[in-house]
Amino acid sequence: MTLTGDDLRKLALPVLVSALMLAAGAALVWGAGKNLADANNRLAAVRAEHLQAQERLVRIADEEREVREKLEIYRQLKSLGILGEEKRIEWADAIKRIRAERELLDLRYRVERQKLLASVPGKPSAVEFYSSTMRVQLALLHEGDLLRFLRDLRESGNAYYSVKHCRIDRAGQPAGSGGIASRLRAECDIELITILDKAAKT
Repeated sequence: MTLTGDDLRKLALPVLVSALMLAAGAALVWGAGKNLADANNRLAAVRAEHLQAQERLVRIADEEREVREKLEIYRQLKSLGILGEEKRIEWADAIKRIRAERELLDLRYRVERQKLLASVPGKPSAVEFYSSTMRVQLALLHEGDLLRFLRDLRESGNAYYSVKHCRIDRAGQPAGSGGIASRLRAECDIELITILDKAAKT
């Protein structure tokens, strides 16, 4: 079929319109693809920010839990009275009270000079553990007296009482003793441990 010049003139407008429509369609497809890529990039950025926010929340929650745990430990140590300078007057008062309450026949003790056990690095400063050795000699009716004395001493607070060692020997029965007499003698070395925060000290 042969197209004449008149036919070509008639077809020129539809061909031009079709080309324009194809170009417009291609532009729309390209624009939609670009918008989709931009939306995907924004979504990825939002997801990354959301993930970072979740990780920060988890870290904050972990830090809060750690602070609560350390605060509880501090409260327990505070309630035991072992934080700060050693309390020798309170130690003497506790032993005097225990001796009276338990009606111990003979109790003697000597507290040696305080010594540094360990220094643990911390913020804002180191925490130091000190110990003073208390040597105790007491007369016993039976072994239970010693166990009760050590329990009462530990429950009195003012330090952490760590029994290093105890030795129990039979006591010689006094001749002609008609009253209550001790049957045993005990000697114990007890470590009185206190904790000092150097930052709190200054």
